[in-house]
Amino acid sequence: MAELSKTSGIPVATIKFYLRERLLPAGERTGPNQSRYGEQHLRRLRLIRGLLDVGGLSVASARGVIDAVDSELPLAHSFGVAQRAVSADIDPGGMDPEALAGIDRLVEGWRVSADNPGRLAAARVLETFNALGQRDDRDWFSRYAAAALLVAEADLDLVEARGSREAMAETVVIGTVLGDALFSGLRRAAQEHVSALRHPVPFEPVRAPAKEQECP
Repeated sequence: MAELSKTSGIPVATIKFYLRERLLPAGERTGPNQSRYGEQHLRRLRLIRGLLDVGGLSVASARGVIDAVDSELPLAHSFGVAQRAVSADIDPGGMDPEALAGIDRLVEGWRVSADNPGRLAAARVLETFNALGQRDDRDWFSRYAAAALLVAEADLDLVEARGSREAMAETVVIGTVLGDALFSGLRRAAQEHVSALRHPVPFEPVRAPAKEQECP
């Protein structure tokens, strides 16, 4: 474990915590107080840190996602687990039916389940948008839907490039959890770029500070 800690840069106490929380599989027992850890454990540690530190998941959510990776269930199941791990728990019973219907019209032709967390989250956004008196004058929602479809195709292209079921499931998790953070970051960078193109700020040269006059 000391070598695993040194290679990964993760403290021994943290590795022991991951073992207790069943995020990291146990090593191969080689003695009464010693176990052997290999590349699989190092890879899993990197996944755990990505889920917790970048994805912002709780330990319980990360455990559920990792269990989905290790299972033999279909990839659609892994997608569902990962999506719910990064999504708010929304009760559809308390939502405006018209908002749900509006999202359903927006994604008409998509194969989306009624309890899909993305469908519910999008409906809540539409509900709030309307409550604030906003108008979709430039097809904001439909353009977001088109962008989301492109991103989903990129996600699946990345998953299908992997060979084994385990590698594909791991990429599902990484693409879903880290993909949210990636898209959010790129969206902010793109907003600054487009804003600078459409609403340029006049350039003001930097002037050197004036020298203080010496007292006579």
